[in-house]
Amino acid sequence: MTQDDKWLAIDDYIVENFLEADPVLEAAQAACDAAGLPAIQVAPLQGKLLMMLARALQARKILEVGTLGGYSTIWLARGLAEGGHVTTLELDPRHAEIAQANFENAGLGDKITVRVGPALDSMAALHTEGAGPFDLIFIDADKPSTPDYFDWAVKLARPGSFIVVDNVVREGAILAAQSDNKHVKGLRAFYARAAADPRVTATAFQTVGHKGHDGLAIVQVTQAPSD
Repeated sequence: MTQDDKWLAIDDYIVENFLEADPVLEAAQAACDAAGLPAIQVAPLQGKLLMMLARALQARKILEVGTLGGYSTIWLARGLAEGGHVTTLELDPRHAEIAQANFENAGLGDKITVRVGPALDSMAALHTEGAGPFDLIFIDADKPSTPDYFDWAVKLARPGSFIVVDNVVREGAILAAQSDNKHVKGLRAFYARAAADPRVTATAFQTVGHKGHDGLAIVQVTQAPSD
């Protein structure tokens, strides 16, 4: 058995033990596949982690940057405290339409609002509107903009909020300090910015399995934003 085969087998073993069949999520994924959406949503085990974090935080306000077909959004919404709400940001109107149908099918249409448009514009608007603070913010959108998403996330958070950033390892490409790849450059800039920000404390861990070799960063806001 190769190392990759072992990682896949372990992933399957964990899924068999800790996840049950879920027709709602399976239907959401099937709808995304049928619509030809890219298969870049979080893995089920990472989705459950997001739900558990939301529950641990007793999150009433969650912000997601990057909806795609709404698979991760459903996990997040399942972790909401009573009366809570998820705001999710999506650039592509067609993706947002597919996601909205998935939310309705999941019985979560009243707990999720999709904002369509550039996420940085939407985050600025949320800040102006006083929509925060958000208890949990999940960033899983275009990687070059990750440092800017992070900056806005801190502004939209409170002391104790968590910011989770997906795809922070990228098969080890993150080690390439001189990389010209815009995705790697964006993520390395995020690492540097989070490390230097006195308002947060952060960690990250690698993940392996059916989604390849990647990782998640988890950032806790420790000080109130100055603005």
